[in-house]
Amino acid sequence: MAVASAAPGSIFCKQLLFSLLVLILLCDACQKISLRVPSHLQAETLVGKVNLEECLKSASLILSSDPNFRVLEDGSIYTTHDLILSSERKSFSIFLSDRQRQEQKTIEVVLSARENKAAKKRHAKDTALKRSKRRWGPIPCSLMENSLGPFPQHIQQIQSDTAQNYTIFYSISGPGVDKEPYNLFYIERDTGDIFCTRSIDREQYQQFALYGYATTADGYAPEYPLPLIIKIEDDNDNAPYFENKLTIFTVPENCRTGTSVGKVTAIDLDEPDTLHTRLKYKILQQIPDHPKHFSIHPDTGVITTTTPLLDREKCDTYQLIMEVRDMGGQPFGLFNTGTITISLEDENDNSPSFTETSYVTEVEENRIDVEILRMKVQDQDLPNTPHSRAVYTILQGNENGNFKISTDPNTNEAVLCVVKPLNYEVSRQVILQVGVVNEAQFSKAANSQTPTMCTTTVTVKIKDRDEGPECHPPVKVIQSEDGFPAGQELLGYKALDPETRSGEGLRYRKLGDEDNWFEINEHTGDLRTVKVLDRESKFVKNNQYNISVVAVDAVGRSCTGTLVVSLTDKNDHPPQINKDVTICQNNKDFAVLEPVDPDGPENGPPFQFLLDDSASKNWVIEEKDGKTAILRQRQNLAYNNYFVPIKIKDRHGLVATHELSVRVCDCSVSSECNLPAKNLRDVRPNVILGRWAILAMVLGSVLLLCILFTCFCVTAKKTVKKCFPEDIAQQNLIVSNTEGPGEEVTEANIRLPMQTSNICDTSMSVGTVGGQGIKTQQSFEMVKGGYTLDSNKGGGHQTLESVKGVGQGDTGRYTYTDWQSFTQPRLGEESIRGHTLIKN
Repeated sequence: MAVASAAPGSIFCKQLLFSLLVLILLCDACQKISLRVPSHLQAETLVGKVNLEECLKSASLILSSDPNFRVLEDGSIYTTHDLILSSERKSFSIFLSDRQRQEQKTIEVVLSARENKAAKKRHAKDTALKRSKRRWGPIPCSLMENSLGPFPQHIQQIQSDTAQNYTIFYSISGPGVDKEPYNLFYIERDTGDIFCTRSIDREQYQQFALYGYATTADGYAPEYPLPLIIKIEDDNDNAPYFENKLTIFTVPENCRTGTSVGKVTAIDLDEPDTLHTRLKYKILQQIPDHPKHFSIHPDTGVITTTTPLLDREKCDTYQLIMEVRDMGGQPFGLFNTGTITISLEDENDNSPSFTETSYVTEVEENRIDVEILRMKVQDQDLPNTPHSRAVYTILQGNENGNFKISTDPNTNEAVLCVVKPLNYEVSRQVILQVGVVNEAQFSKAANSQTPTMCTTTVTVKIKDRDEGPECHPPVKVIQSEDGFPAGQELLGYKALDPETRSGEGLRYRKLGDEDNWFEINEHTGDLRTVKVLDRESKFVKNNQYNISVVAVDAVGRSCTGTLVVSLTDKNDHPPQINKDVTICQNNKDFAVLEPVDPDGPENGPPFQFLLDDSASKNWVIEEKDGKTAILRQRQNLAYNNYFVPIKIKDRHGLVATHELSVRVCDCSVSSECNLPAKNLRDVRPNVILGRWAILAMVLGSVLLLCILFTCFCVTAKKTVKKCFPEDIAQQNLIVSNTEGPGEEVTEANIRLPMQTSNICDTSMSVGTVGGQGIKTQQSFEMVKGGYTLDSNKGGGHQTLESVKGVGQGDTGRYTYTDWQSFTQPRLGEESIRGHTLIKN
């Protein structure tokens, strides 16, 4: 009984073995196979082969009951690892299952170990055993493809020496037997002769690897399976063919002899490295066939040029009819043909040329941006490529830049334009020389000479036209001096009529004069100053002042020019300086003076600084670099405001006196300085009222005037206290019938003359001082009625004195009865008048 080398205690193996045993007990036994094997078996050793189809044709599951062996689909049995058979016999079962038909079969396999006696016994027959081993070894075998038979065709015979002792049956397996292609080979069971049933294509099957078996009637295999290799011999049955049906090569025109054009390749399906696949190439025909430009290497298939005369402009495409033949190009070899197309690449080997040798055109003077001529060229190179696109150049005649030439991208024509006006009065015609080249650099052909640029002549005739005035030059500069007085004449801008070359009939006017310095003479264009010319004006830039002038002819045509007045500097401005100076003694005990001179540099620094005698006792000034100076205290002064007179002279002695306001502070920066006002002999308060302080003072004054005016008005309207008669105790009231907005009897309408005693209130009254008291005259004049109670007036006026019969000098008192009898009728009349006025 053989012992497996796998671990017997594996749980998985036990479960699998138990399952197989159950299946084997439930399945039908099919057959029993006996195999004779060595007592020591290595891993992956072929033990033998059983015919599974005889037991179950379509087995979907094949299992071995012994994990030491595995069974393939073709019935081959292999060991899974090294085995040593401890007994002479070992058996296991092969389980077969067909799930579709629900069938299960088992095959019992018995392995018999070879005995030592048998080995020794066979050793005694040494000669026979050696002959048997040699006979059973692989025998080389080949079969010609496309064999014509007859079929079945005998290939080989296999025999085993064990046939001397046993009845041996032979079988084979592998591709061509039980695999694709099926039934191509078979073996006679008893004789071991192998036959082929049909012809074979080597390009499909180069060889077949079969296995031969020798078994006894009871299934015992006395020999190992025999590997059989059947090689298919090649027959020249495939003609070579070109790999690409359509092959196109390109080569530059004018290329040198021997330039490689391309390589053609062909395929032959016959056996490589044989005469059947030894190919030869050749050119059968060239289209067009004259002259011959190409050749081909017979072995490599490389096509090359044979002449340098390839010219695309003569022929741009060639076709080659090619042949490829096997058998080394022998006439009996198989062949095939193909067509190769060779296209020539264009080179710039043709110069462009004008269609005409000269051209004539015309244009009106003063016209710009106008096309005046188109010129065509011809070029034999490939159109719409850099080899044929033209580039035009004006070689002569365009020194003033009046013309521009360009290329029309659609037609490749030269387009000549005028970009700067032409003047008929200067030149009647212009002759241009124009050249043309290609965008691409010229490629010199092997058979051509160096080309020259093609040129042509263009005559441009200029047509005269009546044109407006000319302002030439556009900018004119005149010289003047700083401080030039008003009312003086300056030469102005002059324009010309190009037809008459004079300025007669032109009218001038100003277009621009920023500070209105000048007025212009309409007829001559001369200028007259209306202000003093000041070089330091903000309108002067770089010592220049600009005036724009327009000149207009009789029909309204005009031109514009600029007149630049260049002003020479004059020393007419003394140096100026910032008069507010602050000295922060915590930082530095001096101040830097930096005067500025509005004049030019030649009338400016170096400056000279001089202190007034009154300021020299407290201050000292030090000049630094002619542009600045340092103001320093002779000794530390009290923190206060100081006025320091100083004189500053420029280099030519023009002097200006400035009174500096110097603040001496206990500060670090000038913005922190805050000093109170203080009056000293040489120290004057630097008091500046702000706008809010001034506004407060004005409002206070207005408010005070309003209060005084109000008091005056109220006091003026206050009535004087009247002294009524002693019978005032009667407590009688005056009856008034006044209703509405009619005229009331008021103090303004009535003047009541009376002389009061000392007890009367005489404040805020108007009158004269006389007698023992003050006689107050109060007007009670009726505006509408015309009645006046005035003892000083006469002339028809009725008074209380006249009613009572008392003279003007009477100082007696009026009784209340007299007063009422006088006023009551009149008050009634006024009431009636008031109603009448309201109705009206």
